[in-house]
Amino acid sequence: MKDKILELIKKEEKRQKETLMMIPSENYTYPEVRQAVGSVLMHKYAEGQPRKRYYQGNEIVDEIETYCERMALEVFGLKESEWSVNVQPYSGCPANLAVYNAILNPGDKILAMYLPDGGHLSHGWHLPDKKVTLVSKIWEVQFYHVDKKTSVFNYEVIQKQAKNFKPKLIISGGTAYPREIDHKKMAQIAKSVGGYYLADVAHEAGLIAAGVNKSPFPYADFVTMTTHKTLRGPRGALVFCRKEFAEAIDASVFPGIQGGPHLHSIAGIAICLRLAQAKPFKKYGQQVVKNAQRLADNLKKKDFNIVSGETDKHLVLVDLRNKGLSGWFVAWALEKAGIIVNRNTIPYETGSAYYPSGLRMGTPAITVRGMKEVQMDQIAEWINKVVSHLGQRILPEDREERFKYLAKFKQEIEKDPFYKKIKNEVKELCKKFPAP
Repeated sequence: MKDKILELIKKEEKRQKETLMMIPSENYTYPEVRQAVGSVLMHKYAEGQPRKRYYQGNEIVDEIETYCERMALEVFGLKESEWSVNVQPYSGCPANLAVYNAILNPGDKILAMYLPDGGHLSHGWHLPDKKVTLVSKIWEVQFYHVDKKTSVFNYEVIQKQAKNFKPKLIISGGTAYPREIDHKKMAQIAKSVGGYYLADVAHEAGLIAAGVNKSPFPYADFVTMTTHKTLRGPRGALVFCRKEFAEAIDASVFPGIQGGPHLHSIAGIAICLRLAQAKPFKKYGQQVVKNAQRLADNLKKKDFNIVSGETDKHLVLVDLRNKGLSGWFVAWALEKAGIIVNRNTIPYETGSAYYPSGLRMGTPAITVRGMKEVQMDQIAEWINKVVSHLGQRILPEDREERFKYLAKFKQEIEKDPFYKKIKNEVKELCKKFPAP
């Protein structure tokens, strides 16, 4: 009898091969990483730090974790005498929480980017009348915004806000800010009010390693990142800190927040960090940005409103309001056509988090497949065709009517031969550029 889960994994593998993976936080990792993550290392417990474990039998895994730490410092050109790194966090949220837990007392103030403008939940998201995240329940969190006209940061405004609020920690980074962040200015703002500066570069980590985005390390006190996005590693995260905070961060991760580290993931992270130091990865990072910029330029020519006007990174954020569409409709329609993006809030959103006005797309995974500018032209054409075919669709105000309308919409696109035609064209492109 065949195993149901293994059958489903095969189906998912087929889906990934035959569609365009364009969610910016998703990527294809290396075969060697997958081998490490699926290895016997998952059988081992190793609570504590290398050579300071609470369990026996860790001689080999100590070497693995130490090697991973060395690769992490090397890939970003950091001196061991000045920086420390903890490679144990399970993902980005606990990595950020480890920093807060290490340096803040309950009730201390955090200044972070507003979520609908492109920030992240783990930075303390809350509503005016509801504490949504654990972070917002423990610390006092205030948000800074992008400029209403330009959709980019006005650092003078952030400086004034920080002066009034006096946060102990300022956080930069998020999930949908397509422009480079001025880490020097953010650090100066933090220092001017006696606070720390945390740069969360979960999305940009691989681009920084490749030298195509600016490094926060000369300026930040702490840098956190996930390893499964532009770094092309497995699910996991890293916390870098100035040497003076090393003991506090290590104790915050374990026993403060987590139990035993996932050694199989750490091994996979070590491999991706080693590969990120090679010339092919540098070229990859450059092409990721070139592809994103070409995609944005093409969409702009087709009357799509590109948030902030352009991109410096791996992602493109589109405001669909001039098309008379919610991101909900476009994301589902594009999926039916074999193009996987995600609906997303935009700065000064007039929709909701579930039915937002934006669309977020990225180039890390399709660049791994070898696609370049010419393919971005074709993808932009497909996106334009899908949006044009959809026409304007207004979501009903009444909740029950809305659910009926959305269910009917899904039935429509399921039967519409237009989407099947584009999906077949997408499959042909995918065959020319196989997934690894």
